[in-house]
Amino acid sequence: MSAAGDTIYALSSGALPSGVAVVRVSGQEAFSCCRAIAGDVPEPRKARLMTLVDGEGLPIDTALVLAFQGPSSFTGEDCIEFQLHGGRAVVRAILDRLSALPGLRHAEAGEFTRRAFENGKIDLVEAEGLADMIAAETEMQRRLALEQAGGGLSELYEGWARELTHARAMIEAELDFSDEDDIPGSVSATIWADVEDVAGRIEKHIAGSRTGEIIRDGYRVVIAGPPNAGKSSLLNALARRDVAIVTDVAGTTRDVLEVYLDLDGYAVRLCDTAGLRESDDIVEAEGMRRARALLENADLILSLSDIQTGDAAERFDGECLRIGTKADGGNGSEAEFDLLISSRTGAGIDRLVAMIKARLEARLTGASLSLPVRDRQVGYLRETLGHIEAALVARDRSPELPAESLRRAASALGRITGRVDVEDLLDVIFSSFCVGK
Repeated sequence: MSAAGDTIYALSSGALPSGVAVVRVSGQEAFSCCRAIAGDVPEPRKARLMTLVDGEGLPIDTALVLAFQGPSSFTGEDCIEFQLHGGRAVVRAILDRLSALPGLRHAEAGEFTRRAFENGKIDLVEAEGLADMIAAETEMQRRLALEQAGGGLSELYEGWARELTHARAMIEAELDFSDEDDIPGSVSATIWADVEDVAGRIEKHIAGSRTGEIIRDGYRVVIAGPPNAGKSSLLNALARRDVAIVTDVAGTTRDVLEVYLDLDGYAVRLCDTAGLRESDDIVEAEGMRRARALLENADLILSLSDIQTGDAAERFDGECLRIGTKADGGNGSEAEFDLLISSRTGAGIDRLVAMIKARLEARLTGASLSLPVRDRQVGYLRETLGHIEAALVARDRSPELPAESLRRAASALGRITGRVDVEDLLDVIFSSFCVGK
């Protein structure tokens, strides 16, 4: 990132051309640049229709202009938003005009949001929630992102940190004032039940991380079975488009094919894999290795078998539906399978979708949306839990030991929200944002 004192600008709206394009400016020169381009600065938070001019005073566009005076802005700095017509030439002209003004430079990826964090407007969890909000493609992804961007998760972590800090303070009070008559002995003993309760809540919270991952990244449904069992045909039928090549030649699919489905607001990652059989072909063998690796991490496996062959569908560990394919050819006994389908006629496909949805909803029933969804968050939660467990083990030893463990636990929680010592994480987190956000 460049100097934090610079005034930055960028196109903050979507791809051009568009009906409206929003160009955002933030920093100490924001209002002066507005005067140079629009002749004046509108009253804060009140839109004003103004003519924007280039360096020679010639009109660029007539636009709505909004001013936000720091610290009452998204970034915490003085901000200007130009709401222009969304033509490429119009936006190019205003960006060229801004680049020619002294003290201004184009923003880097995520720099507006990073400034909001550095100026105390949001924390890291809220910043990550904003990134997920922009990327959300399903209703449940939007809700999960909103919970984080709105501060619900941060409030939970900060509450735990306060409880641990209070417990540490009680222990240190006993240590520092043990000679005072008004400090009863073994004060710290009264707080260990509360510490154990916090540990239990964090452990339960960590256990919900897979649920958060399913909502954010998708429910992994892996299609498996021998060659020519109809795996690629099923993928195409569920995706409602030709994703995979379908032939009568065994071993056509050599790599993992993946499509995303929106199933009533839930993201589903549907994976077609190489047919499982013995093979001396190096490429096909690698495809099968990848398929088996994917099966180990699947949320649901669709184990397919062609009913014409008379072979039963393979049973896999974990959640599994045994599907008989090519049911339009007859000869199949539904008793041997959970479901019979025909990708050619569509028979059984709607029922299969309903079964996948039922498994997914059963997995998420009763789940709160206050869930950790990133490895970074889960990692610090595990670190927090480890320090709490160390404090509990040392509770009957010298008070300095459990007090230090509780300090480290609260510090680990603080790193989730960015309250303490996270400078090395900032570039990684904010570089994932688009320019203009």
